Amino acid sequence: MSVGLGSIDELRKTLGGAIITPGDPGYEEGRRVWNAMIDRHPAVIVRPRTAGDVIAAVNFARDAKLCIAVRGGAHNVSGRATCDDGVVIDFAEMKAIRVDPNARTARAEPGVRWGELDRETQAFGLATTGGTVGDTGIAGLTLGGGFGWLGGRFGMTADNLLGADVVLASGELVHASATENPGLLWALRGGGGNFGIVTSFEYRLHPVGPMIVGGLVVHPYARAAELLKFYDGILRSAPDELTVAAVLMTGPDGQKACALAVAWSGPMDEGLKAVQRIKDFGAPVMDALGPIPYVAQQALFDEAMPPNLMNYWKADFIDAVDDGVIRTAIEAYDRVQSPMSSILFFPIHGAATRIAPDATAYPHRQGINMGIYALWQEAGTNDANVAWVREAWKATQPYARGVYVNELGADDGEDRVRQAYGANYERLTEIKARYDPQNLFQLNANIRPA
Repeated sequence: MSVGLGSIDELRKTLGGAIITPGDPGYEEGRRVWNAMIDRHPAVIVRPRTAGDVIAAVNFARDAKLCIAVRGGAHNVSGRATCDDGVVIDFAEMKAIRVDPNARTARAEPGVRWGELDRETQAFGLATTGGTVGDTGIAGLTLGGGFGWLGGRFGMTADNLLGADVVLASGELVHASATENPGLLWALRGGGGNFGIVTSFEYRLHPVGPMIVGGLVVHPYARAAELLKFYDGILRSAPDELTVAAVLMTGPDGQKACALAVAWSGPMDEGLKAVQRIKDFGAPVMDALGPIPYVAQQALFDEAMPPNLMNYWKADFIDAVDDGVIRTAIEAYDRVQSPMSSILFFPIHGAATRIAPDATAYPHRQGINMGIYALWQEAGTNDANVAWVREAWKATQPYARGVYVNELGADDGEDRVRQAYGANYERLTEIKARYDPQNLFQLNANIRPA
C-alpha cells in the first residue's frame, strides 16, 4: 500500500524522532533485522524519542489502515520486527536506563538490549533474569516470558516485570502494574506485543555479581550420549542457584563437540564446590568453568548467534533429557548441514517452577527447552538447512509438550500459537478484546480478540 507524501508530512510535524521512507539514507539498513532470511520493505520507519512520538505513530498507522511492526532488538527469528508496506516503529533512539539501587529496581526504554541493561545494573551489583545473547532486545524477551541464567533463583524475566507504560491501539498511554490495570500487566508477562506498545519497563533487581561462577566445558562429540545422560542427572538435583545448559555444536576447528554451559549465581565459595562434579566429569577438551564476570556470562553465546546470518529454528519443551531424546538429538546433529548450527537444551527450574502456570500469561513452568537452531551464510543452502531443522524437529515430537512463544517461526500456524499460550489463551483473548479489539497489533504470535 502506498502512503501519501502529504500524510507523512503531517506525521513529521507531530514527531520529534526521525522518519525514514524508501530512498532515504538509512532505509536499507533500517529495514533489515537480525535474521538475514527476512527481506521486507516497510512504507515508513519511525524512530520515536518519546512516548508521545509512539502515540503519533500509532494514530497515523491506525488511521491510514497500515500494519504496525515494533522493532526493539529486532532479534526475533520470525522477522516480526519489520513488515511490507506498513509502519515500523523502531526504538533505536529510546534507550534510556535508570537504576534505583536503594529500591533495587530499574526502568528501561524498549530500545535497550540485554548487554546494555546488564552493564548499568552491574554497576550496582544488581541484575534481573535476562536473555542468553547480549544483543537480544529487552522488550521482546520480557513480553514473551524470558528465561536466562538467573531463572532458577529469581524466576522468568516476566516474573520480574513490576510495571510498564503502554501505548494502546486507541493512542492512549496507560500504566500497567499490580494496582493499575493489573489484568494488562498479567497479559504483558508472557502474552507478547498483542496488547499495546510498551514505552517503559520497570524491573525488580537482585544482588548478583559482579563475579559469579560460570563458563563452558567442552567434550568430544563421541562422548555426547554420555554427557547428555550426565546432564539429565544434573537437572534432577540442581539447586536454584545452578543453571546448566547443554549443547551439540561444531567448534572453531570444524570438529563437532558437545558442551555444558554453566552459571552459579549464589556465593562464590559454594559455587566453586557446586560445579566441581561438572569439571571432574570425563576428559574435556576445554574447561573454561570458574569465576567469571556476570556480564561475560551473559555474553557467552554471543559469538554463536551473530547478526546477518540466515536463521531457521524450531523448538519445544520436553520433560527430560532421557534416552529417547538423547538418541534423537545425536542422530539429528549427525546430519547437520552448517557448522554454525546447534541443538541446545535450556532448563526451566527452581523459582520459575514454583509460580503457578496461570499467575502470568507465560504458562510453561516445567521442563527443558530443546531448540534446533540452523544458522548459515550461503543463501544457496537455504533449502538444505531448513529441511534439516524440520526433519530433526519432527523426530522430537513424541517428546514435545509445548513451545516458547519467542521461538515461534514465521511458518508456525495458529495451533502452535495456542500451544505457546497454553491454558491461558482464552483469558488472553478477553484481555485482547478490551485493549485491542480491532487487532491492530497483530504482527506477533497473534491472539485474536474474543
